[in-house]
Amino acid sequence: MNLKPLGDRVIVKPAEPETVTASGIIIASKTEEKPMRGEVMAVGKGKLDNNGNLVAPDVKVGDQVVFGKYGGTEVSYEGEDFLILRGDDIFAVIQ
Repeated sequence: MNLKPLGDRVIVKPAEPETVTASGIIIASKTEEKPMRGEVMAVGKGKLDNNGNLVAPDVKVGDQVVFGKYGGTEVSYEGEDFLILRGDDIFAVIQ
């Protein structure tokens, strides 16, 4: 990927929205919720702490992550949609 995040930012490819609920109900495309999970595509170098030490984000390329519903900035690059999130906007890594 030629899109490189700066600082503690992480580029995530959001998962496809769910189209069927667990009980089998089909969700209309206009009422689909934004996905809150995705795959990490690129990771910035990190940010400096109070002592001037570089602290890298806790995720790596390929991790499946859970992030905030309204976090990040949506961008399109080479025909694909991505989110640019701060490291703090990522809540968990799915194992």
